[in-house]
Amino acid sequence: MEGGVVQSMSGRVLGGFVIALAGALLAVWAHIPLPWMLGALLLTAATRIAGLGTACPRPARNGGQWVIGTSLGLYFTPQVIGHIGNNAGPIVVGMLFALGLAFLGTAILRRYTDVDFKTAWFSAAIGGASEMANLAERHGARIDRVATAHSVRVLLVVVTVPFIFQWWGVAGLDPTVPGPREVHGAGLALLVALTCVAGAIFMKLRLPNPWVLGPMLVAMILTASSIELSALPDYVPKIGQLFIGWSLGDRYRPDFFRAAPRFIAAMAGFTILALALAFGLGALLSLWSAAPIPTLILGTTPGGIAEMAITAKVLQLGVPVVTAFHVTRMVFVVLVTGPLYHLLAPRQARSA
Repeated sequence: MEGGVVQSMSGRVLGGFVIALAGALLAVWAHIPLPWMLGALLLTAATRIAGLGTACPRPARNGGQWVIGTSLGLYFTPQVIGHIGNNAGPIVVGMLFALGLAFLGTAILRRYTDVDFKTAWFSAAIGGASEMANLAERHGARIDRVATAHSVRVLLVVVTVPFIFQWWGVAGLDPTVPGPREVHGAGLALLVALTCVAGAIFMKLRLPNPWVLGPMLVAMILTASSIELSALPDYVPKIGQLFIGWSLGDRYRPDFFRAAPRFIAAMAGFTILALALAFGLGALLSLWSAAPIPTLILGTTPGGIAEMAITAKVLQLGVPVVTAFHVTRMVFVVLVTGPLYHLLAPRQARSA
């Protein structure tokens, strides 16, 4: 019996991988932006909603995040870190903008859906999806609605932003690729070992986005110290994007759009409004920063770290600056969302 279950699960995983790979290859053939991520995401999501019982194992998501975290860390040379320092002011504004979006999204969800304040608050906070789901569960919010909200937000941002930027024709504004450029076998093995240990430690400590931030921190420290062990082989980022897209698409189920259509519609409306505001804020921040407007827009969009970093990397739009925006935003939102809820909840209870 147990052997049959294992065999069945392995078949579901293999089927899911084949579908994700097919989606990526179709997207490459069709010349859509970010094909290895978007193709895998869209075909996986479509087949899951259609009822196909494939599966994406957690190690695949972790592996994709490891690739993104490590490749991001390799960008952070001493010169690049100085460039990020010059954008400290706009990065702080981006953090406060994310907090403002949480208040706006909460108001929209409260006005147009039947969810309570705590569910609306953790649904609208622009933090990591898993971190917000954990906070929602801890505070007694509806975790199914919170998970749905962040799935809708990430899907809309990941799918629309690359197409907008491709239509805009702004790719390649920052073609320089700092950090190591050659692959060295022994150095690559050491880099993999060190970054994997960091990811495992971050996960053990229950830190947010452990397989992005842990490897990124180690690779960043090495690169900033001018220790260039090795670059990643060219095919590795494509595998990472494939795994990220596969894991995002695997979140969807046949009843996804039927479960709470009004809630999903309200969350989609909020996400589109947030994207419009991010584009406006990016244009305003260009008056303060020397970074290109598309880089600043990408830094303030309400997407996840891994997905926005992939977009910046593939489109060559200032990877370190975009990463700095999203890492600081995510850490800030994760730290303040819980305390702010405790501050606001009594007032909401009195006004109810």
